[in-house]
Amino acid sequence: MKVNGKDYRTVWMEGNTVCLIEQNLLPFEFKIFRAESYRDTCMVISTMIVRGAGAIGATAGYAMAQAFLEGNLEGNNDPGFIENARQEIENTRPTAQNLFYAVERVYRAGQLSTGQVSSKRAVNEALKIADEDADACKKIGELGNELIKDGDKIETHCNAGWLAFVDYGSALSPIYAAHRSGKDVFVYADETRPRGQGARLTAWELKNENVPHVIIADNAGAQLMSKGKVDMMIVGSDRIAANGDVANKIGTLEKAIVAQHYGIPFYVAAPVSTIDFNCASGADIPIEQRHQDEVLYQSGPNSDGKLETILISSPGSDALNPAFDVTPASLVTAIITEKGIFNPEDLAVLNIQNSTF
Repeated sequence: MKVNGKDYRTVWMEGNTVCLIEQNLLPFEFKIFRAESYRDTCMVISTMIVRGAGAIGATAGYAMAQAFLEGNLEGNNDPGFIENARQEIENTRPTAQNLFYAVERVYRAGQLSTGQVSSKRAVNEALKIADEDADACKKIGELGNELIKDGDKIETHCNAGWLAFVDYGSALSPIYAAHRSGKDVFVYADETRPRGQGARLTAWELKNENVPHVIIADNAGAQLMSKGKVDMMIVGSDRIAANGDVANKIGTLEKAIVAQHYGIPFYVAAPVSTIDFNCASGADIPIEQRHQDEVLYQSGPNSDGKLETILISSPGSDALNPAFDVTPASLVTAIITEKGIFNPEDLAVLNIQNSTF
């Protein structure tokens, strides 16, 4: 995607360094972070400098490749160094399936040989994963566009645009494709408390792409649906279980329940790499619990343009902050992947197609 007329991916590799858009600064500042080591890259994942299923996966793959590179540079060729690095990377965001998928692939590639050959194989595999992610999201856009009619009003939750992947995005990719094909589409972007990914990131993306949109409070979706102002919902996912249950940003489940009540199609857009075929159902998906300060405090620029963090809640009160919830497959109309559009109960077909991994 373009920012200020220049093409960017969310994350890429230059030499041994992983370069990323600092998403925690958006929309107020556009800046590139340079992670020089795999531990630096672990930090950007855990602190959400980078976030979103595909972007986390690609970044984790790069981190695993960095570990192989560092092992060669420091003479740490023993398996313990690589195993410890792998564990550190996998512990950064436990819900994100793409993270485990990418780490496993890069780890396997690096283990096929030793020395500099192993690190080269690891880097090449990480680069391949990033390219595959971008290609998959582009295809999701093409297929998802077929579901969108001229004049549709679409609600989305969190940010599943190009910032959440290497490029194009999942939930926003069909919207971009529809807009570019000349369809008149309008987007309701849920603010997505507590981190505000919809208000900060989705709105920023849509504005850059000149897609008509408005930010809505998280609790406004049901009212809009009840008045017939929403034609469909499209969301992304951080992990999809084999039975079609969908883990996504907290608040997604509420939207799906309301959408079903009012007969509004509820689509999930995600690459096949987000599906965990070893996870039987959503009950087996670990739900990340994040720090309560994300709920209790808010950050933004003051009147002088300086970023400040302020308390917005009752002093002394605690907060719960689960990062994700699980939407049962029964509430999902269809899952849009790069391989096609599937009913949740039909994902086993994709497992057969993907069994070569």
